[in-house]
This record gives sequence, structure tokens and C-alpha cells, in this order.
Amino acid sequence: MNGELLTILENIEKEKGIKKEILIEAVESAIASAARKNLGKKFEGEVAARLDIETGAIKILVNNEEIESMEMGRIAAQTAKQVIMQKIREAERDVIYEDFNTRIGQITNGTVHRFERGGLIIDLGRTEALLPLKEQSPKEKYRQGDRVRVYILEARRASKGPQVILSRSHAGLVQRLFELEVPEIYEGIVEIKEVAREAGERAKIAVWSKDEKVDPVGACVGMRGQRVKNVVRELQGERIDIIRWSEDTQQLITEALAPAQVQQIQLDTKIKKALVLVEDDQLSLAIGKRGQNVRLACKLTGWDIDIRSQSEMQQQEKAKEIADQIGIAELAGVGPKTKANLEAAGYLKVGQIAEATVDQLTKVKGVGQKSAEKLIQSAQAVLKEVSSPRKQAERMLDMLQGKDQKTNE
Repeated sequence: MNGELLTILENIEKEKGIKKEILIEAVESAIASAARKNLGKKFEGEVAARLDIETGAIKILVNNEEIESMEMGRIAAQTAKQVIMQKIREAERDVIYEDFNTRIGQITNGTVHRFERGGLIIDLGRTEALLPLKEQSPKEKYRQGDRVRVYILEARRASKGPQVILSRSHAGLVQRLFELEVPEIYEGIVEIKEVAREAGERAKIAVWSKDEKVDPVGACVGMRGQRVKNVVRELQGERIDIIRWSEDTQQLITEALAPAQVQQIQLDTKIKKALVLVEDDQLSLAIGKRGQNVRLACKLTGWDIDIRSQSEMQQQEKAKEIADQIGIAELAGVGPKTKANLEAAGYLKVGQIAEATVDQLTKVKGVGQKSAEKLIQSAQAVLKEVSSPRKQAERMLDMLQGKDQKTNE
């Protein structure tokens, strides 16, 4: 019987991956609990059990003194069995939790087991995991029994056992798939610097090579595009743009906006904002369908990207030229006193107010934060108004007529 118990424990250790020490502790605790019930009230003190790992012999100790072996009746034996099974289940849950907790950020394979409130229950072999609706790719559909490759997002402890949360929409899934497909990434020669993704639609990855002789983009694309095709197939047709990473911000933004061609980039490093100039026929391509291309470029680079076409910039420059001719008296809320204070501080035209910051305007005597915000909004509204070609023509005509009148006088 005792030898059989040791054999059972060894089998559980191999099959469940639970350390033998944990199992022995569970058995000792269970036997002590059963012995405590069997002894009843006639024995007072601490009851413990010790299992000899060599022979399988069990000793019952009361206050650290061994008592003679006793008949542990049917109820006591059943209690021991229940406690042992409970302890083994708890130990198994801990092992599963620790296993998946160390694998967060990795991918694994599973089978669709059932559907639950929009989510999918995935059988991972040792346990079941949840693929919530919000972590599913919108265009992917599954049936019961389908094999699926998933990204391990989170592992939680719960009363019913560990809960593993999976994802098919996380950007990390794209990165891990490329690591499996591209040996240069696995070997550390090529590195994925950043991934931006809108699941089911499109993803952009920026790659870099430690070896100048290895083209990082070519390595990820593969011969005849086979490597990237394998990833696209796994993601059920999701489009993937692979770009070369650069420490040069302008070059990185240019690459990130591909396939659009960029003419010029102006950077504001304080607020990490980039003004990008493109040809008129490249504007829709740079922005992308429903703004997708520029959104992904922003995520990939970490910069706020504002894209303008040549004609838009020309209109803005004309609007600024006109605004620079408009006096600040035309702004709403600018009375004689405020006008005098602004002019004394060097703000003579609407264009200057539109380009100023709140901090700059609050340094003007008599201008508080709310007043500064209203002044900027009013100036920008005038600038927007004169941005239309019609308004520009009207303003320019007014300005020319004013000059002609002065000349005639």
C-alpha cells in the first residue's frame, strides 16, 4: 500500500509536472487531518504525519511523539483521499499559473473548444484559456475544432483555477510570427524595433539590422516574398508594410508613410509634432483609407504627424500673408486698452496672434489665460476664414483697392 502510494506520487509528478516535495507535503497534511478526526478529543495537542520517501512508511506524531499505528477507518481514509486530491489540484493550478505567467508575450497553439458570450474558449492542452471578443481580429471567424495560433496576453489567479487571457489582435502577435518565420530575427541579426497594427486591416513593422551586409527588409520579406506571405496567411490576409528603422526622425517618418512620397518634413521636437508636405496626388495615399496610413505611422514613430498637400500649404501661406495685413482690432474681444497692450508687446497683426502660445500671450499686461485662449481661437478662426481661395481673392482685392486709393490720394 505504502509502496503503491509512492508510485502514484511519482506518476503524478511526471504527468502533471508537480514537484514531488509538494505532493509529499499534501499527503502528509491529508493524513494528519484524517488522523486528527480519528483520534477525536482523547488526544490533545498538535497532530502531524511524516511520509518516508524511501519505504513509503507513514508515522503519526502527536506533540512530536510517534504513536502506535492505528486503524484509520473508512471515513478517515475517505477524508485523506479527498484532501490529497484537493491539494494535488491546488498544486496543479499553481504549476499551470506559473507556467503561463512566465510565457506572457509568447505565442502558442490551441483548439477552439466552445463559444462563450462572444469570446472563444481555447483548449491549450493543460488548461482552457479565454480569447475575449475585444482581443479577436474583426475579420477572423472560427468554428469548433479549428486550430488557432494565439498570443498569451495575461495570466490571472482565480478561485476556479488560473485564467489565461489570449489575443489575436495584439501587435505582439505580428512580431512573434516574424520571429518564427525569419531566422535572422531569431539569431539576433535583424531586430524588430516597433510594430503598429490595426487588427484585420493593416500593420506596419520597423526593422533594423546589426549587420550592414544583411538587408532587414529583404530578410523579412524572404525569397519571392514567401516569409511575409506566411505571416499574412496566418493573419488571414492582413496587409503588412515592412520599413527600415532609422535613428533619423525625418527618415523614419518618410519610411513610415510609405507608399506615399514625402517632399518635406518640419519637426517640432518640443511637442513631437511633424508637419509633412506631399504633392497633391500623394495626399490621399499618405493619409490612407479612413486615415489608416497616417494613424499607423504615428503609432510606429511616436510622433504626431500632420500631412498637408502643396496646394494646402500655398493657401495657408497666402492666408498668413493676408492675416499679417489684418490688424488685431478686427479680433473679437479686443478693445482699445487690450489693443494698446498687445501692440506694446509687439503683437500688431492677426497672424502673430494665431501663431502665439497661451504662455506667450499671458505675459502681455492685462491678458489672462482665458483671454489668451479666446484671442488665439479668434485669430485662428480668421486665418481659417481667409484660407479659402474665394476669401483670399476678396481680401487681396480689398488690399489692392486700398493701395490704389492711397496712391490716388
